[in-house]
Parts: sequence; structure tokens; C-alpha cells
Amino acid sequence: MTALNGVFPVVPTPFDDSGAVDHAAFRKLVGFALAAGVDGLVFPGMASEVETLAPEERAALVSELGRTVAGRVPLIVGASDADPTRSAARAREGKGAGAVAAMVMAPPGLGQDIDKHIAFYHAVADQAGLPIMLQNAPAPNGAGLSPEAVAAIAKAVPGVRFVKEETLPCGQHISRIRAASGDALDGIYGGAGARYLIDELRRGAAGTMPALELADVHVALWRAWVRGNQPEARRLYAAALPLLTAQAVFRVRLTKEVLLHRGVLALTHARAKGPVPDGDDLTDIAVLLGDLRQAVPLMPAPT
Repeated sequence: MTALNGVFPVVPTPFDDSGAVDHAAFRKLVGFALAAGVDGLVFPGMASEVETLAPEERAALVSELGRTVAGRVPLIVGASDADPTRSAARAREGKGAGAVAAMVMAPPGLGQDIDKHIAFYHAVADQAGLPIMLQNAPAPNGAGLSPEAVAAIAKAVPGVRFVKEETLPCGQHISRIRAASGDALDGIYGGAGARYLIDELRRGAAGTMPALELADVHVALWRAWVRGNQPEARRLYAAALPLLTAQAVFRVRLTKEVLLHRGVLALTHARAKGPVPDGDDLTDIAVLLGDLRQAVPLMPAPT
């Protein structure tokens, strides 16, 4: 199977002034990611405002992603759904666009009942046609499973080959999943906006799956770490962290605002619920990005 190591950002969904999906802007976002040197891409995920996309919008964007990437990097399709049949259908949709794995969140409605989660992932894996990445997110979006529960599911369901771990403390949980899962998994990845990336890397994470706005910084950080240059990796992490802390509050709206400042997006319209930055917040975001530019030479937006 294709190695899934490194930086795999989640592509956001751009919208035009009317609130419709902007396909040209989506292609520009993908081009930005590829120019940054990412190791792969994820779509759709929570950072894509996936919960707001109609099935036909989602399908069209997944297909667009496959055509735009054209095999240059591996794709992971987001296929989360509380119904295993629908989840598997989303995985097959991604496979048709060239995806090599399907990311499926542990459904919050199953609570902490591990047997139910095992049955759910068996049902998805049996129909998906792709290896499954179990996304373990905290409630209310996910089930917030313990590391040992995640490992138990992976050991019971051969089709679950990867884990994206986003419950806190992420680093400790990656260590515990690795210890409990044995050879059941091919990789464990961090998410949570890369806010805990250094700790995750120290503990053997195979990669990170943050939002897109700092893809070039995260690629540089990853490569420094792999080369053994931990001081440089930590310097880049420290430079990015103030913006990532703001992203924890404003989520996709921060992502889109930074991409606007970087010349990648023309509009920041978002459908997702959540806090909206006011004028003071927008000023602070611009200042934080300016501070980052002083510390790290950010790449120009692709034309």
C-alpha cells in the first residue's frame, strides 16, 4: 500500500458570495497545498465544513479533488456517517476519485460501547473497498474513545489500518494506542490543528492532518524533524502556535482568513456554526500572521 507518512492537510470548502460551492477556488486551494509540498490531502473533514455539504456537493468536490491531484499525492476521503452503509458508500465514492483510504469518525451515538463500535467498523470495512482510518474525536463530534478502546477496535477489525487521534492529551494517547495495538495499525496520526504536533512526533506519530492555512510551515517542520533537526522543528512550531491557538477558537473562519491574507482565497464565506471573528479579532489575526512572516519565509500564493 502507498505509504501515508507526513503532512496531510484537510482541504476547506470555499463558497462564493451566494453561499454556493466555488469550484475554481477549490482547485486553487489544492494547487496551494501541492505547491507547499504536502505528502497527501484529506477531504472532506470537519475543517471542510462537511456537515454543511449536500450529498451532490460532496460528491462533486471529491471528484474534483481526484481530477486536480491526478495521482500526484495520496488522497484520504472523509467518509464519516453514523450509518455504516452510507459511510461505505462515501468511501467507494472516494475510491472512484483515487483515494487510498477512507477516514471514518467513531460515531458519538455509540457512546463507549466497544462491541457496537467493532460491529460498526466491520460493517463499513466489509463494504468500503478501502482501508479505514478510525478518526477518534472528542464529544460532541466524536465518541471520544479511550486509547485502549481504539486499539481494541483496530485489533478486532482488520480493515481498520490507521487512526487519527484527536482526543486530549493527544501525545499520550498516541503512545497508548501504539502500545496497545501491536502490529494492527499501519500508522497513527495527529490532528487537532497541529497544536500538539511536536509531542505527537516525539511519540511516533506517522503524520499530521491539520487545516490547510499553514501547509508550507507544517511541511518544513515535518522535514526538519525527519532530518533530525529538532531545534528547527521546534522553532517553526513556536512561530506557528499563536495562529493555531486562534484557530482553536475560530476554526474554519480563521483558516479562511489566513488564506485570504496569503492570496489563496478571495472570500471567507463560511456555512459552519461557531464563533465569528469581529473587527478586533481580524486585526489580531493579521498581526499574528505578520509575526509569523517575520519568523518564517512563507511561500507566495500560486498563480
